[in-house]
Amino acid sequence: MKTWLFIALGIFTAGYAIVWGWSIFESRRKIQWPGWRELFVGLVTNFFDTLGIGSYAPTTSFYKLWGLVPDEHIPGTMNIGDTLPSVLEAFIYITVVQVDIVTLALMIGASVVGAWFGAGVVARLPRRKVQIGMGVALLVMAAFFLMSQFHLGPGGGEDLGLTGTKLGLAVAANMILGALMTLGIGMYAPSMMIVYLMGMSPRAAFPIMTGSCAFLMPAGSVRFVREDSYNLKAALGLLIGGIPGVMAAAFIVKEMPLYWVRWLVIVVVLYTAAMMLRSAAVERRRAAAVAAA
Repeated sequence: MKTWLFIALGIFTAGYAIVWGWSIFESRRKIQWPGWRELFVGLVTNFFDTLGIGSYAPTTSFYKLWGLVPDEHIPGTMNIGDTLPSVLEAFIYITVVQVDIVTLALMIGASVVGAWFGAGVVARLPRRKVQIGMGVALLVMAAFFLMSQFHLGPGGGEDLGLTGTKLGLAVAANMILGALMTLGIGMYAPSMMIVYLMGMSPRAAFPIMTGSCAFLMPAGSVRFVREDSYNLKAALGLLIGGIPGVMAAAFIVKEMPLYWVRWLVIVVVLYTAAMMLRSAAVERRRAAAVAAA
């Protein structure tokens, strides 16, 4: 069954690569190769993503603090650029961590459906609505990080799969998370909470959340590519820097104490959320001034 899952993942990934590559070729867009900052963001965020922190909130913070990507293009840039690193993560964790394949496949499928519809909405949102949405998304992620730091969430159990009502609830929740991920709410922390709530083993969270991201990101990315709602230079930085970041975390570091890293992420994410919401307020005043004139 895992073999078929890997084949499907390969097809999804190839489809995303063809659509993105053809879009660049067809538009005759001049490729701006990423500089050290874009590559640094890709390397660092995907390194910690592989260790379980997640990459979306830190990536958003870097982009906002350094002004690398327009706010309205951040969701599309992260989805498109982080797709291949996420696929690599999924191959690693699905291979080495045991989990019930039916549970894994159904939760992955649900996340793809959610991402497809979510990306279609987010890609068309105006700048101010994206700013508000991402500001709220960052606050949600900070809340999940805080719950993890203070061990306020459930501790999980020993199950490697789900059946019946629990499986239905988990599938429905993963569909919602797939849609929200296209707005910039990273899937790792909330997905881990769902797995714990359902009494599954904490280790089972890794193939579920990496597998979900690996399948939903190609689906969501196609929508963002078609709407041209992303920054090519920054997306290439995530792609090129992200792959060695994943490899280093998975095969060299493997595990490291992340307690203080998470606190740093919380502080930066809260600051970025405030800046994003402030930008939305400025955008509103600017639009009101233009209308009054």
